Amino acid sequence: MAANSSSTGSKSSNSAGGKQSGPSAEQVVATFQRMRQEQRSMASKAADLEMDINEHSLVIDTLKNVDPSRKCFRLVGGVLVERTVKEVLPALETNKEQMQSKGRELTEYRERYNIRLVGEGEGEAQGQSAASSTDSEGGGSKSGAGVLVS
Repeated sequence: MAANSSSTGSKSSNSAGGKQSGPSAEQVVATFQRMRQEQRSMASKAADLEMDINEHSLVIDTLKNVDPSRKCFRLVGGVLVERTVKEVLPALETNKEQMQSKGRELTEYRERYNIRLVGEGEGEAQGQSAASSTDSEGGGSKSGAGVLVS
């Protein structure tokens, strides 16, 4: 029995030694693909969040100039509901604040783990200049987009 325990001990040291040599090529590829998928998911979430925040800002800016007792319609869970501006405006502002805090949380997470998205950096400056030129061209027509006020 003593021989068996010593041979078992040597087997465990060999398997531990194998782990120290590094992950296999398959493990490296699998980890890389998982990390790349996580990166894509985070980029998609960030883009969706930014788009939602911009839409909320447009609607809030539009509704601030409207009579609070005026009828408006809001899409809630796929159902269009009729409300007044004074009921909808605070809810939109709360939603926008929650989305902004979620965006800050996402940014902090990216910074903490040093996550860089594809095209981030030099493409970011180009994207900002393109976005500002788009806003200046069609800004007037977009101010009422997504708002249904009667």
